[in-house]
Amino acid sequence: MRIACSLGSMLSVNEVLNCAEMISKTHTDTIWVPETWGMENFSMLSAVAGKTSTQKLGSSIINIYSRSPATIAMGAVTVDTISKGRVILGLGTSSLPIVETFHGYSFDKPLQRMKEYVEIIKLISSGKPITYSGEIFNLKNFTLLIKPQRESIPIYIAAINEKMVNLTWDVGDGVIFYLRPKNEMKETIQKMQSERKIDVTCQIITCISENSEEAITRAKKTLAFYVSVGKIYREFLAKNGFEKETSNIFEEFKKTGFSSNYELVTNSMLKELVVAGTPEESKKQLEEFNQTGIDLPILQFNPVGDVRTSFGLLQKTFLDE
Repeated sequence: MRIACSLGSMLSVNEVLNCAEMISKTHTDTIWVPETWGMENFSMLSAVAGKTSTQKLGSSIINIYSRSPATIAMGAVTVDTISKGRVILGLGTSSLPIVETFHGYSFDKPLQRMKEYVEIIKLISSGKPITYSGEIFNLKNFTLLIKPQRESIPIYIAAINEKMVNLTWDVGDGVIFYLRPKNEMKETIQKMQSERKIDVTCQIITCISENSEEAITRAKKTLAFYVSVGKIYREFLAKNGFEKETSNIFEEFKKTGFSSNYELVTNSMLKELVVAGTPEESKKQLEEFNQTGIDLPILQFNPVGDVRTSFGLLQKTFLDE
């Protein structure tokens, strides 16, 4: 079974590199490195490339508002060269607060923008001279000064709502799902894969401890964070069975922040959205995710206690098999 690991934003630069070195000794398919408002993605992927030799390296995700499509293409080709052809380029729209508040851009035309980014990046990363005319971007006579490692770099798109899911199956090589109830995800995968098969990945909040309650508490805090600050996740989950729960979590967040709103995460939310518990409990939970039809589960590592010890337990549970 293919399995991947995401070394999340809760880790320091050195912790990501230490975990990557541990992963390098396993048969893990892909190491995904996120970009939020901390570590810059391409430099981290380059550093992780130096700690590994066989694992693919995924960006999860590069948002399409903070860099031009040409800059993303150059970054992807550069890291792909450094890693000898191991890059998967994960793209997403991010969210309005991050794009407008943190980067100072207008969060407009996300679908059209994604379509043009994918088209431009594919053209540039082929190494051929390109001229492109779109609704948003117009490029003339662009040619990379370096020869790409390979003819194309796979592009995976982070998709939540239906229109982005449809676009992903039209233009992407893979999809990155996150925080989708299992039944909804299974129905979506069956429907979309019947039209065109792509690589279906799902990033899963993963918290493992010999103390089940400690792992569950950690998972609740992470899930409550995304529900509180991620409007798109909150609205999607509300439409798919968790309207009361997401409302309660968000209202408590507005009153008291993150101090206690995680306590309102219900068992049904945990069952549908995360892997959390002891190693044996977690194995059973991951198997339930695999039954939805995903091709590649991505374990989003959330440390419970000491990072190295916690990651060692995750590695022993899932990555050493």
